[in-house]
Amino acid sequence: MTSAADKRRRRKAERAARREAARKAAARRELFRRIRVAVGLGVAVAAALLLVAFLSGRGEQLPEAYLEYRRQPTACGAEPPPPLTPMSFEEPEDQGLSPDDVVTAVLNTSCGPITLRLDPAAAPQSVNSFVFLARAGFYDGTVFHRVVPDLLVQGGDPTATGRGGPGYTVPDEFPPPDFVYRPGMAAMANTGRGTTGSQFFIVVGVEAEALNPTFNLLGEMVDGRETLDRIVSVPLAIQGVTVERSRPLETVYLESVEVVVEPAG
Repeated sequence: MTSAADKRRRRKAERAARREAARKAAARRELFRRIRVAVGLGVAVAAALLLVAFLSGRGEQLPEAYLEYRRQPTACGAEPPPPLTPMSFEEPEDQGLSPDDVVTAVLNTSCGPITLRLDPAAAPQSVNSFVFLARAGFYDGTVFHRVVPDLLVQGGDPTATGRGGPGYTVPDEFPPPDFVYRPGMAAMANTGRGTTGSQFFIVVGVEAEALNPTFNLLGEMVDGRETLDRIVSVPLAIQGVTVERSRPLETVYLESVEVVVEPAG
């Protein structure tokens, strides 16, 4: 026979279990919100922003957000590179890549090099666009505008606002539904279908495993772990109107990108 005391203990345990379940659900919602903030970029409006920020005045005026980064100390004790050259394109030029080509991209940053092995078989148009922009010098002098130590580092935006792009979008080349983004992987950022541009991120933490597989996979890092560690160690501030501490207070530049293609066969 169950006593009144046993019933009270059981009800108390049930209430505690419900509170814990609610806490975990709230934590999951907060994680997903942070992830959306971190990679939810306004790439869809990139063309309009480029027209306003770059093409008016024939591209002589650099975006104010980018100039703010230029006024900051450079991360890792490095010297700042020359400012970026504003560029806008209607579409990427065909780089003649084949799915079996070995495509390597060395990202020279203020904190050291990061070597990526790009995957033209998984996302041929994304890799073609990245190689085109790299060879054109589009990324030279840009900054990593978002650093989330337990999630990712993000760059490739010439406006340094999280809303810039190359003037065009890249078709969706999403990975399989069961795909998981793991540390070291590089992917293109977007705000939904049909909004991929020039911005990309490199996964640095396991929180990225919660991302939906809706970001074109660019490739994965084969060298540069120490560089990433230095980047995620820079001091950070609250990013814009968000509550996420992800804006670098020491500027991490993407000084240049060197691409090497070894043809298949």
